[in-house]
Amino acid sequence: MGTLNINHELDDQIFNTINPLDPEEFRRQGHKIVNFLADYYQNIEQYPVCSQVNPGYLQKIVPNSAPNNPESLDKILKDVERDIIPGLTHWQSPNFFAYFPSSGSTAGFLGEMLSVGFNVVGFNWISSPAATELESIVMDWFGKMLNLPNCFLFASGGGGVLQGTTCEAMLCTIVAARDQMLRKISRENFGKLVVYASDQTHFSLKKAAHIAGIGPGNFRVIPTIKASEYTLCPKSLRLAILNDLKEGNVPLFLCATIGTTSTTSVDPLRLLCEIAKEFGIWVHVDAAYAGSACICPEFQVFLDGVENANSFSLNAHKWFFSTLDCCCLWVKDPSALTNALSTNPECLRNKATELNQVIDYKDWQIALSRRFRALKLWFVLRSYGVTNLRNLIRSHVNMAKHFEGLIAMDKRFEIFVPRKFAMVCFRISPLVLTQVSTKFDDEKEVNMFNTKLVESINSCGKLYLTHGVVGGTYIIRFAIGASLTHHRHVDVAWKVIQDHANALLNQGYV
Repeated sequence: MGTLNINHELDDQIFNTINPLDPEEFRRQGHKIVNFLADYYQNIEQYPVCSQVNPGYLQKIVPNSAPNNPESLDKILKDVERDIIPGLTHWQSPNFFAYFPSSGSTAGFLGEMLSVGFNVVGFNWISSPAATELESIVMDWFGKMLNLPNCFLFASGGGGVLQGTTCEAMLCTIVAARDQMLRKISRENFGKLVVYASDQTHFSLKKAAHIAGIGPGNFRVIPTIKASEYTLCPKSLRLAILNDLKEGNVPLFLCATIGTTSTTSVDPLRLLCEIAKEFGIWVHVDAAYAGSACICPEFQVFLDGVENANSFSLNAHKWFFSTLDCCCLWVKDPSALTNALSTNPECLRNKATELNQVIDYKDWQIALSRRFRALKLWFVLRSYGVTNLRNLIRSHVNMAKHFEGLIAMDKRFEIFVPRKFAMVCFRISPLVLTQVSTKFDDEKEVNMFNTKLVESINSCGKLYLTHGVVGGTYIIRFAIGASLTHHRHVDVAWKVIQDHANALLNQGYV
């Protein structure tokens, strides 16, 4: 008995020394972290937008083993500033125009902080009822803001769920479509299932199809052309489907895109859905980037025909100020998901589930565990309101229009495809380059010049751009959407682009 008491005393001493959730210590350290981040955002423009470090830099300066004894938060934060920040590409910089935005916000950060602080694991309703119910509510809120058809809302038999990424949303819907189809044609025909996409569809679809068991030989990539602004041609889709049927294959799944990665093109959703319906194909609409803009009535025209799709997703962590990760997925028939993804072990049994009174979101996703993502989306919606969120998105679109106008005034550049949202695709014009040297009659040389231009711009650290290759043409993408970006940053970015173009044209590359 004496030995047991001694062990208890030792345990108490350890707990008092290193209590990992001491409220007062959390309060003290939490203030320091918030102040550190506030200073970071206040000074973010002083850092090179794209990290300038070399591969393996951190391995050379960080100890090769963890410390045996505690280190103070002050020391850790000094190391963050000295060692970590130089290795960051600053996605929240107002001079970040690469990829698509991952827009942050105070509301998003605070909602995430609460979610992390509560640290609930909301796999089913009983594990944290508020996590499930708030998610259902905010997904209906968001659906109504987008003016999605009622068939995607809970009240009309549909519903929404928060996934981590678009790839997860695609995988869940492919698996749902797969199992739904195999119940009709039997599992012996698995190898006949075919997935359709355009050559502009995000590469996440191919990964998701592979994970779902659809082999590369059954993944149809339909070419697009500039004349139709690189959208998926309904006639080409129909021909591909008819050819598969002739070969004895089973058309399964089509991904249509609203806002493709390379050019933000919008596939003709209504026509594609009509064809898919004719052949019993599941249609998923990927609006990862551009879907957020559709809270603005003027962009809802791009959703025409969505009522005939089976599922629809967008990334609130891209252009909706909700921080990574927050992918919103709506489905017309939740049972297609739950039939494919449900697990019901004894340890999770409870009365609410067995009486079908609740949603268990574990059955709407691949993983069992899930974070309380709805909190940050709820914070964003409530903190800013629909009117302000629309105006923020419109301000980015207006900046893109402004940038488009700047390009039009410099005849050395050309717009590659018409702008639809807040990204402009452009390049140095081949006509200008051919006046400099006859070698630019070769498209490869034109591509190489524009490649050198992007590399030169990014190496200076003043802004960050990324590119695309469409139909063999190298294009420069200028994506506006960082929360701190203003018109002055766009003007400065354009001056940097012009200066680097001048240097290449006049001093060396040609």
